[in-house]
Amino acid sequence: MKTHIKKPDWLKVPIRSGENLQTVKKLLKELELNTVCQAANCPNRMECFSQRTATFMILGDTCTRNCRFCNVSPGRPGVPDPEEPRRLAQAVVELGLKHTVITSVTRDDLPDGGAEHFARTVAAIREVKPETTVEVLIPDFKGDRRALATVLAAKPDILNHNLETVPRFYRSVRPQADYQRSLEVLARTKEIDPGMYTKSGIMVGLGETEEEIDALMDDLRRVDCDFITIGQYLPPSQEHYQLEEYVSPETFAKYQRMAYRKGFRFAASSPFVRSSYKAAEMLDSQDQR
Repeated sequence: MKTHIKKPDWLKVPIRSGENLQTVKKLLKELELNTVCQAANCPNRMECFSQRTATFMILGDTCTRNCRFCNVSPGRPGVPDPEEPRRLAQAVVELGLKHTVITSVTRDDLPDGGAEHFARTVAAIREVKPETTVEVLIPDFKGDRRALATVLAAKPDILNHNLETVPRFYRSVRPQADYQRSLEVLARTKEIDPGMYTKSGIMVGLGETEEEIDALMDDLRRVDCDFITIGQYLPPSQEHYQLEEYVSPETFAKYQRMAYRKGFRFAASSPFVRSSYKAAEMLDSQDQR
């Protein structure tokens, strides 16, 4: 990261503690569950934990890809734990979650990319707490339509797949991913289940232009993506992709207005926004329409 770029005041995270924070951390440890909040070093993790919420990360804590923006460890993952869906559902019950987000490391080593494990996790939650809404934040499954259909057959409430950045940076930031393939994941979701809400997220501050963000939003609307999240890229370490700039709150507000003009049902755009930050609000906003 450029050492001369000083972190602005609006990106300073308040220190949080309290009983709920410790309860969530203790429960996750007891049930041997991973969260993307911790694995990705999310700046909102203390806020979410203090509110008894978490984004669960299934299929282990080791990723088969090596994206240069991500803090999840790359390597050779272990065998998926067949009991993980049951334990995750237990955590949803014990935390009393109204909305839960399930994501995963990318598992290119598995024939279905982990799709069946996603489906079993959604089913486990539905069995013990059917009133809880479920969002899945999935990898691209290498473009496998059958894998995507397997996840959708479990009937999550939102299918989330992140573009992460504009096409120009894919080779340097997401070398094992493909921009068009990610768009196809969202397009095929609507083909398989036209009533499914779809969502995607990007990070800014890598050097993208406003024109590139505008074009990316057009691409998402062409595949009928309903929700978008836009947040500030924060490099986890000096070895990760270099930060180009801290985007101002005014620019984030401009991007949010742009998203609504283009027809997104809900747009969250501010420095601390992440894919699953206050995710339930997006779904709640549709119920109020």
